Amino acid sequence: MSTTEVGGQATEPVDQTDLPERPPEAPDTTTSETEPHAGGVRWGAARRVLRMVAPGLLYLAVREIGLLVLAWLAAANDTTVTAALTSWDGQWYLGIAAGGYSHVPGTMTDAFGHRTPDTSLAFFPGYPWLVRLVGELPGVGLVAAAFTVTLVCGVVCAYGLDRLGRRVGGSAAVGLVLVVLFAASPMAIALSMAYSEALFCALAVWSLVGVVERNWLLAGLAAAGTGLVRPTAAALVVTVAVAAVVAIVRRRDGFWPWVGLVTAPAGLLGYLGFVAHRMGRLAGWFQLQAQGWNSRFDGGVASVRFAIQVLTTGRSVLEVVTVAVLLAAVALVVVAVRRRLAWPLVLYGALVLAMDLGANGLMNSKARLLLPAFTLLVPVAVGLARRRPGTVVAVLAGVIVASAWFGAYAITAWPYAI
Repeated sequence: MSTTEVGGQATEPVDQTDLPERPPEAPDTTTSETEPHAGGVRWGAARRVLRMVAPGLLYLAVREIGLLVLAWLAAANDTTVTAALTSWDGQWYLGIAAGGYSHVPGTMTDAFGHRTPDTSLAFFPGYPWLVRLVGELPGVGLVAAAFTVTLVCGVVCAYGLDRLGRRVGGSAAVGLVLVVLFAASPMAIALSMAYSEALFCALAVWSLVGVVERNWLLAGLAAAGTGLVRPTAAALVVTVAVAAVVAIVRRRDGFWPWVGLVTAPAGLLGYLGFVAHRMGRLAGWFQLQAQGWNSRFDGGVASVRFAIQVLTTGRSVLEVVTVAVLLAAVALVVVAVRRRLAWPLVLYGALVLAMDLGANGLMNSKARLLLPAFTLLVPVAVGLARRRPGTVVAVLAGVIVASAWFGAYAITAWPYAI
C-alpha cells in the first residue's frame, strides 16, 4: 500500500471505492543492470526523454495542423490568420489588457451594439492580466503576448491531461490519447486564439489532478485561479467543494480538505463581488450578461428549441455540428457513469455541460464552451488506448483533420461570433 502526498504531508492510502490508486509504472528494462552496452543505456535515456516531452509535442503538433488549415481557409475567405485568431472576444481581451476595464476602445460593444462604462466587466480579468504582464517584456507586443500565454497554457494543460489520464486510465497510452483528443476537440481552435480557454483548462485540469490525488492545496489554489478566468469555474468549485466535504466527513487528510474547501471559491466570489461593488448591485455580473448578451439560465429551454430548429430546418454546418457536439456530450456523461469513471471527474464534466445547456445565450458558442468538459473524453481515451496502434492512429488522424477544418471554418467562413 502506498501513501498519497497532500499539501506536503503523507496520508493514508487512497480508497478504491472513492478514487483510483495510481497505476503502477511499467518496469523500465532499457536501463537494467543486465544491459552492459552503452547503446542500450543511451536508448533507455532517449525513451525517457521522449516520454517526458511527448504530451507537449503531441499537443503542439495537433494545434499546428489546425493552424495550417486555418491559413488555407483564411486566404480563401480574404482574411488573415492573425485577424481570425484575435476576433470577437479576443478584441475585448486585448482591449482590457491594453488599458484596463476603463479604457477599452469605444468601438467595442455588446451583442446588441450597446456600450456602458460597465460592459467590459462581463469579461473575467485573469487572461487579460496575464497577457498584460507578458506584454510588458521587452519587444513583446500584446498580440504576441496573447498568443504566447495561450500556447504555454495549452502545453501546461496537456501535461495535466497526461497525468490525469495515466492516473485514472491505468496506462501511459491513455494519457497521450487524451491529450490528442483534447487538442482536436471540435472547437479546439479557441486553444490557439486570444481567448481564455487554454488558461482556464490548464488550471482546471491541475485542480482535478489535485482532487484525484488528494492534494487539496493544489486543488483549491488552481480552482481559485479559474474563478478569475471564466464563470465556468463554478463547476470546478462545486466539484472541489463536494470532494473536500466527502474527505472531511470521512475524516481523511487532516485539515487539508478544509484548505481546499476555503480556497476553491475565492477567485470566483472575489471577482463577482468586485463587479457587484463596482455596479452597486449584488447580481451585477449576471445583469451585464443578461442585458449585453441575453445570457441567463433558463434550464435548457432555449437549447432544446435551438436543437429542434437546427435539426428540422437548419442550413448551417456550424449549427448542425454544434447540436451534434451537445448530443455527444450528453451521451459521454452516460458512458462515463457506466464506465465508473472517478466521480469527481464525472461531476465536473456534467456540471460544465449543464451550465452550457442551461444558458440561453449565444447558441453558436456552445461547442466552444464545452472545451473545459475534457473529463468526458477520458472514457473515449481509455477505449481507444486498448485498440491496436494502427486503429488508434487512424481514428485520431480523422479526428484531427475534422477538428482542424471545422475550427478554421468557424472563424473564417462563419460570419458570426463563436
